[in-house]
Amino acid sequence: MERTPSWSLMPTYVVLYKFTDQGRRTLKDSPKRVRQISAAVQKMGGKVSHVLYTTGRYDMVAITEAPNDETALAAGAAVTMAGNAIAETLHAYSVEEFEKALSRVP
Repeated sequence: MERTPSWSLMPTYVVLYKFTDQGRRTLKDSPKRVRQISAAVQKMGGKVSHVLYTTGRYDMVAITEAPNDETALAAGAAVTMAGNAIAETLHAYSVEEFEKALSRVP
């Protein structure tokens, strides 16, 4: 099954972040860290399309693309290992991908 959205060259991921105590103490450095992480993801062959700071249950949301699940996992691990945030990564599917998957259901 092809997992690449028609509007993207790579699989898409939604990453939900919650700041740790360390991340909250150094919150003013967060934009700088976002730029560093974006550059690191790009070196891994991926792309950070959007980063949004949010209110509510999560502190930040990122829309990323990666060539495969292993690359997405490595990028998420790098963020978590830095200790400023914990991440929950969701593999996202386009409407077309969802329809294609459903067409396989008997």
